[in-house]
Amino acid sequence: MRKLYHLWLHPFSRKVRMILTEKKLDFELELEKVWERRTDFLAMNPAGDVPVLIDEDGTTLNNSSVISEYLEEVYPEINLLGNDPTTRAEVRRLVGWFDVKFNREVTENLIGEKMMKRFLKLGEPHGPSIRAGHANIHYHLDYISYLLEKRTWLAGNDFSQADIAAASHLSAIDYIGDVPWDQHPQTKIWYARIKSRASFQPLLRDYIPGFEPAAQYKNVDF
Repeated sequence: MRKLYHLWLHPFSRKVRMILTEKKLDFELELEKVWERRTDFLAMNPAGDVPVLIDEDGTTLNNSSVISEYLEEVYPEINLLGNDPTTRAEVRRLVGWFDVKFNREVTENLIGEKMMKRFLKLGEPHGPSIRAGHANIHYHLDYISYLLEKRTWLAGNDFSQADIAAASHLSAIDYIGDVPWDQHPQTKIWYARIKSRASFQPLLRDYIPGFEPAAQYKNVDF
């Protein structure tokens, strides 16, 4: 059985979880508290972060981008990258947008400050960073709406890794109630469609001890 080492509200772990489920690949989840710096885990991934995937043949991979590309190559029956070079390039561009730009401007400022600092015991949340995250998220939600004006999904007509990457980050922020959905109705409709997918349902059942999810987090019709 495949095993995926992950962490609560970690968008890169969530992305791999969704890809595995969309591809109908069975796997076991193993919670890894990265701040504990377990020797056995560091032997698998000296970087000490998640996600880490151990495939059925024992192949061990880390870094969500590497894992995602590997899954597309090894299990191509369900294609989440696109059927032509132009589409695949657009999917990869948007995955990079959310995993790098959105992560830096929004996720790290909100999840990083409000949640991870507590687990890592790095002190009190930094108010200016949180305010920056709240301001920056509007730009990204507007960009999603812009993409959807002429597309069914973010990268084109088909659901892809681009949608998965975006939803993975937004789902983590939605857990703490920091996504201003009512100010971005078109993006909210897109997110509701993703919430209804079977690959997303397990994320809605996640629970972080000591941190209740926001009221709308579990509701598909929110």
